Amino acid sequence: MTGSSLRERIVDGGSVLGTFQIVNSMMVSEIATVAGFDFVVIDQEHGPATAQATMRACAGAQSQGGAAVVRVRENAPGEIQRALDVGADGVQVPQVETADDARRAVNAAKFHPVGERGLSPYGRAGTYEGGPEFESTQNEETVLALQVEGVKAVDNVDSILDVDGIDVLFLGPYDLSQSLGVPGDVQHDDVVETMRSVVRKARDTGTVVGTYADTPTQARNWLETGVQYVTLTEDAPVLRDAFAELAGAVER
Repeated sequence: MTGSSLRERIVDGGSVLGTFQIVNSMMVSEIATVAGFDFVVIDQEHGPATAQATMRACAGAQSQGGAAVVRVRENAPGEIQRALDVGADGVQVPQVETADDARRAVNAAKFHPVGERGLSPYGRAGTYEGGPEFESTQNEETVLALQVEGVKAVDNVDSILDVDGIDVLFLGPYDLSQSLGVPGDVQHDDVVETMRSVVRKARDTGTVVGTYADTPTQARNWLETGVQYVTLTEDAPVLRDAFAELAGAVER
């Protein structure tokens, strides 16, 4: 990705394609963006990445013109601030279920006047010097994606969408399938229709919608419904499948 920031692209109506990164290596984020993904989501929630490893992964993606988003462990100010301070282009916050949850994430991710993010301009995010436009630039260019992943969140989605400062409402199909009683069946009619209903509501409010896809076909289908921020599979199964294909092709 070159030119406009990830946030600017989606705010301007564009679509972006990313992938999840759980393998703890900056080379993976670098390879993903070399290969053509617009961004990677460094997964701290389900992966082992520390703050230092996350910083390296961000640098890997950004060195090739891509963007790096961090899925933090939880909706906590320290987690969100650390991810942004080490230079991430955005954060995804899991398990947002209420408007209060959404406001808490906005307060942690955005500087005044939008939120109350802790201010230290001398880290990687501020290119080690900050400057008079550091806060406003961060607010304008970093993405805050809130994950709606269960029935409670779906029931509260109208009030969540009323919260100012949300950049992406991200639908988590796997946790949603579990919440709907069909764990793992992300193509079940109940899951798909629930997700489509939330997409319609979000788009009616002008909110950008994101989601996860296991396959390119699923990714294309969601893009056609108006989803602008799509993550396609993740690194570990891609690597596993490629190795399996190679190993299986050699008789021994």
